[in-house]
Parts: sequence; C-alpha cells; structure tokens
Amino acid sequence: MTSAVTTDTSARPGYGQLLRTPGALGFVLPGFAARLPFGMLTISILLLIQHTTGSYGSAGIVAAVTGISMALSAPLMGIFTDRLGQSAVLIPVVLTHAAAVSGLAALALLGAPVWALALAAVPAGASVPQVGPMVRARWAAKLEGSPLLPTAAAFESVTDEFTFVVGPVLATALCTGVHPAAGLVTEATLTLLGGLLFAARRATQPKPHAPSATGEKRAFALSFPGLRVLIFAFLGIGAVFGGMQVSLAAFSNEIGNPGANGLLYGVFAAGNMVAGIAMGAIAWKIGPRRRLILGYIGLTAAASVLWAAHSMILLGALGLVVGLFIAPALITGYTMVEQLVPANARTEAFTWLTGSIAFGQALAVTLAGRLTDAHGSSYGFLVPMGATALALVTLLALRAKLAPKAPQAPSRIVNASGPAAATGGATTTAPAAATATAPAAATSTTQGTAPSAAPRTARTAPPAARHRVNERGIGHRVPVTVD
Repeated sequence: MTSAVTTDTSARPGYGQLLRTPGALGFVLPGFAARLPFGMLTISILLLIQHTTGSYGSAGIVAAVTGISMALSAPLMGIFTDRLGQSAVLIPVVLTHAAAVSGLAALALLGAPVWALALAAVPAGASVPQVGPMVRARWAAKLEGSPLLPTAAAFESVTDEFTFVVGPVLATALCTGVHPAAGLVTEATLTLLGGLLFAARRATQPKPHAPSATGEKRAFALSFPGLRVLIFAFLGIGAVFGGMQVSLAAFSNEIGNPGANGLLYGVFAAGNMVAGIAMGAIAWKIGPRRRLILGYIGLTAAASVLWAAHSMILLGALGLVVGLFIAPALITGYTMVEQLVPANARTEAFTWLTGSIAFGQALAVTLAGRLTDAHGSSYGFLVPMGATALALVTLLALRAKLAPKAPQAPSRIVNASGPAAATGGATTTAPAAATATAPAAATSTTQGTAPSAAPRTARTAPPAARHRVNERGIGHRVPVTVD
C-alpha cells in the first residue's frame, strides 16, 4: 500500500544511518559485486568481437542477442524468485552464466562465425542474475514500516546508476589496456563470486511467496499501465547507453586514439554519478511524474546534438550533459514503481525495467554498429537522439497513466465503531449508532414520549465520531498527495 511509505524527503534519514542497519552490509557489498557485471557485459562483448571480426555491425548483432535474451528472461526470473526464494534461483543462475560467458569468449578468440557467437550469446544473456531487484526486495523486507525505506530506495537507484556507468568504464579499460577478453573474464568472475556470496546471506532474504498456499491472487506487473509507460522510457535510456558505447568507441578510432574511449565514457559516467548522488539527497518539491518528464526533456535535448560534435573536447562536454540528465529520468522511474505497482509484483516490475534497459541497449548497439560501419560515428549518435525522442513523445502522450491513484472522495460517513450504513452521498450514522438508540425510542414510546426523537438521534451522530472512509472502507483519515 503506497500510503505506508512517506515521501517527505526533507525528514528522510541519511545514507550513513541506512548502512548501519544491522545486517545491511552483509548483502549490500556482495550484491554490488554481483550486479556490477551487468554494466560490463554488453561493452565487453562489443569490444571483444569487434577486435576479432573487425566489424561493429557483427559485434552489435551478438551484443543485441545477449540483451534481448536477458530482457526476455528477467521477468521470469523475478517471478520464480518470488515463489522459490532468492538462493534457490541465484545459485544455479550464476553458475550457468559464468560457464556461458566463458564459452562465448572462447568462441570469439577461436574466430567462430557470427552465427555461432550469436547462438552462444543466448544462454549468456538469459542467465544474467537479477541481483538489483533482489537487493531491493531485501531492503523492503528488512525495513518494512521504517522511515529508512525511502532512503533505501534512493540508495538502490544510485547504486544502479553507478553500475550502469562505471561497469562500462571498467570493461573498456580492461579490454583496451589488458586483453580484449579481459572484460568478459572479469564479468564472469565477479558474477560468480558476488552471486554466491550474496546467495549465502540467507538470513536477510525475503521468505518465498507462494500464492497457492495463501489463496492470494498474484498481480502481474504488466497489468499496471503505469509500468508499461515506464518501460518505454527505459527503452530510450537503454538506447542512450548502447548508442554511446558504440559511437564513442568508433569516434575514438576515427581520431586515431582508441584509448580516448575510456576517457570519454568516463566523463559521461561522471555526469551520471554526480546527478545520481544529488537525486538521492535533494528534498524535491515537485512530484515524480513531473520530474521524470522534465528530466526526459533535458535528456532528449542533450542527445539530439551529439551527432554534431567533431572534437574530443566538445563531445566530452556534451556527454557530460547527457549523463547529468540520465540520472533524474532513471532514478525517478525506479522510484515511481513504489507508487504504481503493488508490493507483491514489485520484484517482477523492477526486472521489467532492468530488462527494458538491456533491450534498448541491445537494439541501439545493433543499429549504431551498422550506421558507424557504413557512415561513421556521427550517424551512430543519431540512435540516442531518435530513441529518446520517441520515448519522450510516449511519456507526454500517456503521462496520465503515471499518476498514482489517490483515494477517491468518499460518499459514506461512519463513526469509529462500524462501517457506513448508507451510500450515494446520504449523511447517516453507522448501524451501531442506530442500534444504540432503538431501545431508548421504544421505552420512551411506552411512557408517552413522541417516537420521533429516535430518528432525529439517528440522523445526528456527534461530529467527532464521524470521519471519512478510505478506499478499503476502513474508518480512518487518509492523507492524499497530489502530483
């Protein structure tokens, strides 16, 4: 229930207090080690296969297959995690992923054809562990009813942002400075070790939720229209990541300085991180829907001029601005899940958004790779521009779907002792009040008192005993926050 979580960030406890929560570091640190590879996988595949084939287009195809496989498997993994438990799902997944990525790297180094690499990319992508949603679920279970819960949501959003921007920088440095396959080897190793350590922290994982055992109907995340709108927004964000990765690498090769790729992406990452940290610390006065739209307008405007940059300094400056606008859109989108999707479907909802980023990134890598092979890096930068423009149009057209449903004005008045006695706007007392006055009316009638006194009493319950009914029909006052 969204009303259980306060959104008054001005009174929100700090990150330090959050991390001092007993048992928190035990799952935060291995969880970070296990989710950092998510940001390394696509760029590591791209750089390795471009090195072995000489084509960004071929590398983009393999990277796209990886991203699409992950996007399709992520929601299913979220559903199984809710039902079977985190450790039961995570352990076989990380073992499979490490083996699949190692096999893909070996095939690439042996000069396998693109179709074989694409085939090997399917299990590599489908087995990417959904550690981020699992960490969020642990915070929610541990801090239920605590004022630290909004702080945890902001912290996780910043951590996701860190993963998306630092992972590619690390992978680029390893692939260009150590060995073309070093990025994938490191990705597989971190996923395996971090995933096993995270799975071993069983004390903080939520209990499995089996709808058949409780009789509770399970709400599927995609049934909520607000989440579907967020998926379009996150596809655009993923396209920015994918388009930037390919186009920055191509631009660096065009100017004869391949090592500049890491520097340019690092500047982009720096803007992302600065804005991400600020997002978690600012006490916002405007609602999340407006923040998302404003952030996306800025992101679209910044991405629309990348193609025109022909110098390293100018491209670095524009990349910094793009990074500054990604964080508000990304973090706000993740935060809105708390308002748009009920608790028993949020793990699945988070995996849909994570998968959308991967899917958008995969499509952008493929298209940008084709464009850069044929026309150069400037054409590759058209992909982030087009993707964010389409996503922005979708956001503006469907923005009403992003508004959390506030409790409607009630048409019933009750006292504290029972449910409403009438509907349709009539002002009456609860049945308990009428029952309490009925004996008195009968007694007074036998003594010659006018029987009309009882109906008057039933129509005039004390004002202090009357209050509104919320959407569940429970007699207590419900504050309403308007975006």
